[in-house]
Amino acid sequence: MKVTPEHNERIAKMTFASVYPHYVTKVESKGRTKEELHQVIEWLTGFNEKKLQELIDEKVTFETFFKRAKLNPNASLITGVICGYRIEEIENPLTRQARYLDKIIDELAKGKKMEKILRSP
Repeated sequence: MKVTPEHNERIAKMTFASVYPHYVTKVESKGRTKEELHQVIEWLTGFNEKKLQELIDEKVTFETFFKRAKLNPNASLITGVICGYRIEEIENPLTRQARYLDKIIDELAKGKKMEKILRSP
C-alpha cells in the first residue's frame, strides 16, 4: 500500500496517550507483560517508564513523541509489513518511526523472543 500525505498527517496528530492503552491490552492479552512492553518502547525511543507516563499525561502527539525520542541506532533493522505497509518503503520519517513501534509491539504480542525484538546488527 502507498502511504498518503493524509495518512502521514493522521499519524502525526494522533496522541500517544490514545494508543498506549491498546498496546497494553494487546500484549497482555497475548500473555506478555506491561514491563516487557516498556522494555521494547524504551529500546526504540530511550523513554523510561517515568518519561513515558509524563508523555501520556501531557497528551503529546506522535510527532512530538518521536521528536523527543532518541531513536535506537538499530531501529532501521526493523523491517517487514505492518498494517499493510512495508516499513522499509515508507518515506515519511515520522510514519516509519510509528510503524517501527507498531512492528515491535506486534512481535512482542506474537511471542517473539526479546533478543530478536531488540535487534542488534
